Amino acid sequence: MRLFLWNAVLTLLVTSLSGALIPEPEVKIEVLQKPFICHRKTKGGDLMLVHYEGYLEKDGSLFHSTHKHNNGQPIWFTLGILEALKGWDQGLKGMCVGEKRKLIIPPALGYGKEGKGKIPPESTLIFNIDLLEIRNGPRSHESFQEMDLNDDWKLSKDEVKVYLKKEFEKHGAVVNESHHDVLVEDIFDKEDEDKDGFISAREFTYKHDEL
Repeated sequence: MRLFLWNAVLTLLVTSLSGALIPEPEVKIEVLQKPFICHRKTKGGDLMLVHYEGYLEKDGSLFHSTHKHNNGQPIWFTLGILEALKGWDQGLKGMCVGEKRKLIIPPALGYGKEGKGKIPPESTLIFNIDLLEIRNGPRSHESFQEMDLNDDWKLSKDEVKVYLKKEFEKHGAVVNESHHDVLVEDIFDKEDEDKDGFISAREFTYKHDEL
């Protein structure tokens, strides 16, 4: 009887554990195109310039394309801080300039139960993404110190813009003043939590620690 009870307990334990071990959702990644030479791969905190097309898996319908819906312009986003989708943060790591990937993103890493716009709730999404450029993003303590020109432990828009301009020039990129203004406004919209017109050391390093 004791052996029978022990076996029953073991059976219940194994059953409960196997039921609890629900696999984490993952992004399926397919590399469609890769450059012969890769000088740098993307990592958390990098600014990425991409063109993309997004489709619904269930019927293949296009819901957004930078080629068609963004005046043909690519977009910048920061990798690893949930600026876009969780699925993008997972699926675009270790990517090279000139590489093209296909991401199949489950609902939990996309727009989930709520959906968004043309995207119904619980939708699996397919993205074809081309990486055009990689830039250093303002994501490290070293970057903060370099950006904080007057050592007041907070960053103004001018300080961030100066830093981005230097990064672009360092990599031989053409400096587009109007594009930098848009990029800086976008950074402050996401980082300046208390909306006081500055990014404090706390706001900056809090984001950094999430990477």
